[in-house]
Amino acid sequence: MAWANSSNIDTTNLDSGTDSPAAARADLKTALDELVLVIDGRGQVNGVAPLNASTKVAATYLPDELNSSTGANLTLDPDTGKVALEEILNLAPQTTAQLEARSDQAAGDVAYCSDGNGSTGEPCIAVYDGTNWRQVELGANIT
Repeated sequence: MAWANSSNIDTTNLDSGTDSPAAARADLKTALDELVLVIDGRGQVNGVAPLNASTKVAATYLPDELNSSTGANLTLDPDTGKVALEEILNLAPQTTAQLEARSDQAAGDVAYCSDGNGSTGEPCIAVYDGTNWRQVELGANIT
């Protein structure tokens, strides 16, 4: 199903009191056809996601992946100032060299570094302090 397109609507025969109603009929029909596309596009591919009774977009209409535009960070900005993740957060492993080669790091950045523990070369959590990546060693196995 195609989404409505405003360029398909012509008001030439609708913008003056002297316009012919007969000539306007085809333009009105085309405009109503576009309106039907909007109405029928609710919850459809290339349409619009509907809101549920809580005025939220249901999970079935959300994508499995969000991608920002080229060269832009993806920002989550909840009103509470807190992002809550259910279950597990998975950070893609980065090597020390990859982290140090980045030019976009900012204080507070957190990464999983696959070889960042300087004494052992083991994986660690890395936190950028505004100047350097700092290692947070992984402790003992959970029990």
